[in-house]
Amino acid sequence: MNAGEEVGKGAVVLVVEDEPSIADVLAIALRYHGFEVVWASCLLQARAQVQERRFDAALLDVMLPDGDGRAFGRELRAQHPETALVFVTARDAPAEIVGALGFGDDYITKPFHIDEVIARLTAVLRRTRPADVLPARPPLRYGGLELDETTYTVRCADPARGEVQLTPTEYALLRFLVRNGGRIVSKEQLLRHVWQYEHQAESTVVETYISYLRRKLAPLGPPLITTRRGVGYGLAPA
Repeated sequence: MNAGEEVGKGAVVLVVEDEPSIADVLAIALRYHGFEVVWASCLLQARAQVQERRFDAALLDVMLPDGDGRAFGRELRAQHPETALVFVTARDAPAEIVGALGFGDDYITKPFHIDEVIARLTAVLRRTRPADVLPARPPLRYGGLELDETTYTVRCADPARGEVQLTPTEYALLRFLVRNGGRIVSKEQLLRHVWQYEHQAESTVVETYISYLRRKLAPLGPPLITTRRGVGYGLAPA
């Protein structure tokens, strides 16, 4: 069994795509790699499917006949934060990509290679289904912060500051920085270990998520994430 089949085994994926030919190719490939696939050709069908069952991941076309797939993604993330969101879009403008990554876990631009879709979805599920691939672990701690592995929350030692909820990808990024302590890690290392990318084409993803993390962690105390220009990112001394 290859890595994609191992991660995909038992995972249920909602494919929201209005082009039957594209949906058919995606379904065949996903099932070959061990995923269970449910297809919806429009948002109306997608909403009905979500009411009936739980999905491990959703592969969402952005432009659909009855609305914007990103709007549905926001709904799905609010209702089922554990469901991984991967957007498929013909729009490759930076603003479109940043908009999708604001609450999703990854994006793929059309035209795509089916092997890329499988690899990216598999990588996302490794991040969003930690209980399937990792033993139970105690919370991670860094300075006055505590990272909860099961709920993707970050708590402050000062109860008055409360806690913040992260997406699975945001949590995976912060966890990697915490595990590297005070060391500076390059964008290439983050792409390889958090996103499982082996090239630099998607390096703007790292910058985007670092920005999201900084904003979300701001209420918990002084700035935590540091930037070494031209080198990478790290954490302020604990």
